[in-house]
Amino acid sequence: MSHVFHRHCHTPLPTVVSGHGIYLSDSDGKLYLDGCGGAAVSNLGHNHQRVKAAIAQQLGAIPYAHSGFFTSNSSEQLAKRLAELAPDALKHTYFVSGGSEAVEAALKMARQYFVEKGKPQKSQFIARRQSYHGNTLGALSVGGNEWRREPFRPILSAAHHIAPCYAYRDQQPGESELAYSMRVANELEQKILELGADNVMAFIAEPVVGATAGALPATEGYFKRIREICDTYDVLLILDEVMCGIGRTGTFFAFEQEVIVPDIVTVAKGLGAGYQPIGATIVHDDIYQAIASGSGFFQHGHTFMGHPMACAAALATIDTIIEDSLLDKVRLRGKQLLSKLNDTLGPLPYVGDIRGKGLFIGIELVANKQSKAPLPSCSQAHEAIKTVAMNNGLMCYPMAGTIDGKAGHHILLAPPFIIEEHQLDELVSKLHASLLQASAQWM
Repeated sequence: MSHVFHRHCHTPLPTVVSGHGIYLSDSDGKLYLDGCGGAAVSNLGHNHQRVKAAIAQQLGAIPYAHSGFFTSNSSEQLAKRLAELAPDALKHTYFVSGGSEAVEAALKMARQYFVEKGKPQKSQFIARRQSYHGNTLGALSVGGNEWRREPFRPILSAAHHIAPCYAYRDQQPGESELAYSMRVANELEQKILELGADNVMAFIAEPVVGATAGALPATEGYFKRIREICDTYDVLLILDEVMCGIGRTGTFFAFEQEVIVPDIVTVAKGLGAGYQPIGATIVHDDIYQAIASGSGFFQHGHTFMGHPMACAAALATIDTIIEDSLLDKVRLRGKQLLSKLNDTLGPLPYVGDIRGKGLFIGIELVANKQSKAPLPSCSQAHEAIKTVAMNNGLMCYPMAGTIDGKAGHHILLAPPFIIEEHQLDELVSKLHASLLQASAQWM
């Protein structure tokens, strides 16, 4: 009997005992190819010596000191490194322990910014349906993942949601990509005007939607129009890169590919490559200066923020990504993976869309390719795929509720950046075999 309160009370789990490269081993000696990085976390794979050495060095010096009393070399160096990699305006980083905390800090920062600026009436957030921003109450409030929100709806704060940028489902016949982008982005302006621009403080979105919608990228021009709307109405733009950032899409920040700069960006998951829990809220200098020249105190905080060992792990992770040219490798392997998936899985009758950027790929499943009708919700296809894939020695990330929180299924792939081409072949082969076996349960 386990005394751990696991995610699911009735699903026994194998016990992980070791890992090397892109593989993990359990206590029975079984090997698993990590095709999803856990949850897009393990971007350097497992047992990376440089990151482990950085943690050991920091452990030998000082593992922890409360940020209310001290700063640390590792946090200062990490913040400097992030400032060097970010656009000039994003100069200040607030360190936390994970993605939900990073988003929570961003929401509070947006609110305090307008309070400090003498605009306390700005109190409303706008986000998108089929988004995910974390599981703390504030993050869950702005998120659009309906099945996660449903049990807690009575205790969530009010937030407003517009349509996702979901061309596979929502682009109309004959509508150009740019016309679709403008139409769906302009929903933000409509919502701001409906609520009153003086009441809206921020819009939050994922540049590439992660596990909720299956590596769903925005269409051409969408985020440029979003940035214009936010600027017009004095609304902060918060981009949530907890899952898609830190090189996952082929650039260090996913927003770089949209040729815009947000006011706040959140990162986590791959920031520490899974070696230590860490997240960060990176802030435009205008926001920092408004607080620094006002109260001088961001009214927030966590016990383990700026943890020296976590910051040391993150700094080693970033240095490895940059110095080993892993962004180039992500772009190359991403193209190869998309090609292999289209060749091998594309012909399957229940594979509707294969999409994504870099090594962040989603496979949307359907009952009918032409109509795009989803698999029945009762099929529990996501559970069947995960179980069969694990039996076949493959970790992937299947999810349900892709379309509206109830209908739709997809599989998310986010393998480590160090994956080699022959290992992509192994991943695709195991996924293909797993889909053939699992589909017998819903066909």
